[in-house]
Parts: sequence; C-alpha cells; structure tokens
Amino acid sequence: MSSSSRASLELPAIEISQNVRTAQTLKQRLENSDIQLVKKPVQLNAHRMDSEDEEDPDERKETKDPAIVAMEVADQITYLRKLKFQYLEQNAKDKYVKSIVSDIDDAPIVTAEQNNELALVNEAKKEKLKEAKERLAEVQNNIRLLAPMVEQDYQQVKLATERANLLSEKILAARTQLLLLRQTHPHPRLTIPLADQKLADQVTEMQSLSDQVQSAKSRSRTIKTHLKTSTSELETLRLEAAEAEKQVAKSSEMEEDDNRLVPLYNWYTASLALHRSVTNLEESHSESENELRLTYRIDPPSSAGTNVPPHRVSISLIFAPDTKKLAGATVDGFDELGLEPGDVVDSHVQVNDVHGLVAALLARARAAINT
Repeated sequence: MSSSSRASLELPAIEISQNVRTAQTLKQRLENSDIQLVKKPVQLNAHRMDSEDEEDPDERKETKDPAIVAMEVADQITYLRKLKFQYLEQNAKDKYVKSIVSDIDDAPIVTAEQNNELALVNEAKKEKLKEAKERLAEVQNNIRLLAPMVEQDYQQVKLATERANLLSEKILAARTQLLLLRQTHPHPRLTIPLADQKLADQVTEMQSLSDQVQSAKSRSRTIKTHLKTSTSELETLRLEAAEAEKQVAKSSEMEEDDNRLVPLYNWYTASLALHRSVTNLEESHSESENELRLTYRIDPPSSAGTNVPPHRVSISLIFAPDTKKLAGATVDGFDELGLEPGDVVDSHVQVNDVHGLVAALLARARAAINT
C-alpha cells in the first residue's frame, strides 16, 4: 500500500474521530445546560388551572365552545412559533459564538475546497435566478403586450355572447309566435300556390271593381247633369207656383162664380204632379212650424228586375224660427244603402243651401242603389 493511499485512509478516520468528540461535547453541554424547552411539552400537557375545580359546569360548557377553543389554539400556535423563533435565534447565536471562541480542534473545519464548492453553487443559483428573472421579465412583457389584445378579444366575445343571447330570445319569441299562429290557423293552411292564385283573383276583382267605379262615376256625372236640369226645372216650377199662389190669392177676392179659378187649380195640380214625377217626391208635410219632412222614392235599376221594390228615403229640414235659415237636417233610409251623409249635411247647412242638400242626398242615394 502506497503512502498516498494510506494518508487518504487516515484522513477520514481523523475527521470521524473529531466529529465524535464534537458530538460528545455537545451532548455533555446539552445535559449540563438547563434547557426548559424540553420540559415544556410535559408541563403543557399536564397544565391545569388552579381554579378549574371551582368552576361551575356552565362555565366549563362555555370553555368548550369551538370558537373559543379555536381562538385559544391560534394563541397557542402563535406562542409556540415565537418560542421556536427564539430557540433558533439562540441556537444560531450559540453556534456562532462557539465557532469564534472555541478551539481550532473543536471548531468545524471549513476548507477552501468547500468554499469553492459553495461559491460554485452560489454562482449556479445566481445564474438560475438571473434566468428566472429574465423569464419573468419576458412573461411580464408578453402580458403587457397581450393584455390589450386579450381585452379586445374579451369585448368581442362579450358582444358575441350578448348577440347570441338576444338572437336566442328572438328565436324563442318567433317559435312561440309560430306556435300561436299554428294553433290559431289549423290545417289546411294557405300555401304559396294558393296565395298566388288568391293574389291573381284579387287582381282580377280589383280590375272589375275599378271598372265598376268608372261606370259609377260616369253614371254619377249623368245623374248630376240630369239633377241640374231637374233643379232648374224645379226652380221654374216654384216660380210658377208662387205666381199661381198670387193669382189664387187675387182670385179669392173675386166672386165665387169666377171661372178662372178652375184652370189655375188644374194648372197648379199638373205642375205639382210634374215636380213629383221629376224628383220622385212621394210625400211632403210639415212636422212643425219650422220642420219640413220630404219622402222620396228611389227606383232600382232596370237590370234588377221588376220584383225589386223601390227604396224610400226621408229628409227632414229644420229651419231657424227667427231667420228662416236652414239650421239642420236629419235623414232616414240612407243607412240601408251603406251611406253616411253626415258630411254632406254639415257642408250644406253651413252655407244654407237647401236645394243643393236635397239634390246631393238624392244623387248619392241613386248612385248607391244603381251600384
């Protein structure tokens, strides 16, 4: 065995013996020193309050409250941590003092190789720490860069979610409305071909109605022309009736055997019959001093046949007692023809046009019964 190998075997033996002596010395000092921490667990477990025997059962129950027990446990843990910290601090101080004031033989041997190893370990840890800091800085930079994009994506996802919720609500409402429509309109429902056919029929019907409107307008113009002529004739007959009344008034002063009254009476009767035939006036009488009721006959068109009876309408003219002007008018029989002559009555009453009112109402009634 060479001298180098023998020296290498002797060196560990010397270190072991030194460590054994150091351990024995530390054990001896531990036994000689009065450390209270070893005795504290036993005392803590055997701890009992002096006044515990004197407490009431109710107070014992209060001390068993979980909240109170938890607070006491927390206080004890805090106290034990402080004791542990003080112990570690005192132990570190003790080791530091011993390493300074103890002999070289008892002090732990720290060689340059160990220092170099610790330096290398520290350098490696520093490199790892530097790499971790660089990664952390890179992550933070990425977070700063990606945060706005993530926020934008979040806003877009939020808007899309809100739109999806809104569309789902609309879809639910549409399905509900469709279900109601299906319940309201059971089979057979209107299909697209039937709708097209109905549209074509409506177009044809509208064209026919348009033709009827045009024909009604032409008949209305003809009737208006005839009405104007009849109105002028009526005015002439009224003038003649007034003259006849004057003649009758004069003849009443004459003797009873005056032969001129008979021709005048005949002429007046013929004129009145002509007026009735022109305007189809069947009845006219005074309801009161200021109300005149006129009843007219509206003949149906010739195409309706002879079995259709004529329609009768009544017009009541109300005059103001003091001014003898037209104050109002009521009509009867126009509702059966589907007419609402209120606007015609109001417009003619405002201008005090009696002849125009009667002519307009009769024209509308004839136009309605001809259609």
